[in-house]
Amino acid sequence: MRSSRLLSILLLLQTRRQLTARELADELEVSLRTIYRDVEALAAAGVPVYADQGRAGGYRLVEGYRTRLTGLNEQEAAALFLVGMPGAAAALGLTAETSAAELKLLAALAPDQRDRAGRLKNRFHLDLPAWYQDAEVSPHLSAVAAAVLHDRRVKVRYRRWEEPREVERTLEPYGLVLKNGSWYVVAATAGGMRTYRVSSILELTPTDEEFDRHDGFDLPTFWRDRLDQFDQARFTAEAAVLVSKQLADRMYDVSYPALVQAVAAATPEADGSVVVTLPIESIPNAAAALCRFGDGITVLEPPALREELADLGRKLTDLYS
Repeated sequence: MRSSRLLSILLLLQTRRQLTARELADELEVSLRTIYRDVEALAAAGVPVYADQGRAGGYRLVEGYRTRLTGLNEQEAAALFLVGMPGAAAALGLTAETSAAELKLLAALAPDQRDRAGRLKNRFHLDLPAWYQDAEVSPHLSAVAAAVLHDRRVKVRYRRWEEPREVERTLEPYGLVLKNGSWYVVAATAGGMRTYRVSSILELTPTDEEFDRHDGFDLPTFWRDRLDQFDQARFTAEAAVLVSKQLADRMYDVSYPALVQAVAAATPEADGSVVVTLPIESIPNAAAALCRFGDGITVLEPPALREELADLGRKLTDLYS
């Protein structure tokens, strides 16, 4: 533990040039007394570290000194892909490894390269959850991640949307996908490759049973294919709608991607209105999605969707009249 902390102090001083004892203590979450002892140990080991006195002082390394002790261990190397995504790293239980990997990467760079890397970090930020939606709470995420990394089976009790609602499965987890704040595990089962929402795992039991991965499995390709299959199964029909000029003119305010894309690709009528065709999941689902636009949208086809909206309007009128 101490050797790791000594290396962290050395790398921090190399990347940030000067830090006070308090800044080091806060960074490493230790006491000031511990920092004083650690700095003395570094100096005794031959590291050219010294202290600048005064209000603007702090610990520094002799100009030009650079350590080459920047090798990444296995956990830090595995966490590299999460550098820049602190939320995802924390959810997977890899915060410490990600921070250590980032620090070692910065220490390996020349000063001007390190400055450019720092500018990028401070000027670009990735925020994964969608608007008006918090990231899901997934208590079993770290256990699933451990099984993914070590190719070990897990036994789960899972809640799904169809009957029977709760099922038990033995999974061979191949990978994790983070989409709009929700984590999904792609796993091999007795019935083939399946996708499970991690937040819907009610219970998880790790095992020591290792499994052999299928040769040639590619997680990004599998995920893209699964999304295509999902959309094909989800959108089973189409609706033709007339979008008023008023609504068409404020498409930049509309959070309905299919409608926005269709209006952007359509040619307006003489009065500025637009007729577009939209993919729909079901009549009730489409009615619920379109009714929020009020008289900005007129459904032309299918008749069943017009009837569903009319019925919904009557029910709302009866409720609030």
